[in-house]
Amino acid sequence: MADLIAALLDFLFPPHCPLCHAYVETRGGWCPACLQQALQPHRLPLSVPMQAVIADAWALGVYRGSLRDLIRHLKYQKQRSNLSYIETLLQSAERVSQLTGMLAAIDMAVPVPLYPAKEKQRGFNQTELIFTKFLAHKHVPLVRALQRTRPTKPMYELNERERAINLRDAFAVADNAQLTGKRILLLDDIFTSGATTGECARVLKKAGAKDVYVLVLASDHR
Repeated sequence: MADLIAALLDFLFPPHCPLCHAYVETRGGWCPACLQQALQPHRLPLSVPMQAVIADAWALGVYRGSLRDLIRHLKYQKQRSNLSYIETLLQSAERVSQLTGMLAAIDMAVPVPLYPAKEKQRGFNQTELIFTKFLAHKHVPLVRALQRTRPTKPMYELNERERAINLRDAFAVADNAQLTGKRILLLDDIFTSGATTGECARVLKKAGAKDVYVLVLASDHR
């Protein structure tokens, strides 16, 4: 029945590339040129304070164009159909040797948390949705080891000093989280200023994590 429904959907709504809208063979597929344009793995530059708590940090793509639209439509318009495109991109990223080595070195993955009221309103944590299947394929456990203790303002509205104040004591280790000696992959959808990522990594290290690595779907920082 599922195959029949899928075939009917493909007939009524032929699958297309999310960037150029050319027809593709499977739902969630990209044309080769657009996938190459979206998938641009790169190491993220870290400030000196962040280098003290983060061992390595990578983004899988650049936060612009089609990838930016896919993320924003997922987060703000709840378009879960975009996940199929993102999952295809993540599958392609498995060939990146640096990422393969980093994933092989970790004990667990931890998503940057949303404040509970915000997650309830949105209906999901987009970072978890983005990476769940990818991590399951890699046999990496996804653990909610962090919690957001209070709401915070949007970071793009703030300068560096205001960001630090905004994030002060905004994260804590979740009850019963066992982090001592663990090598953790901290996940987020995007990396902008890095303030949120750095604060989460600091909390994890303070709780006893041996190493914290970072992986985000997209960032304009190179």
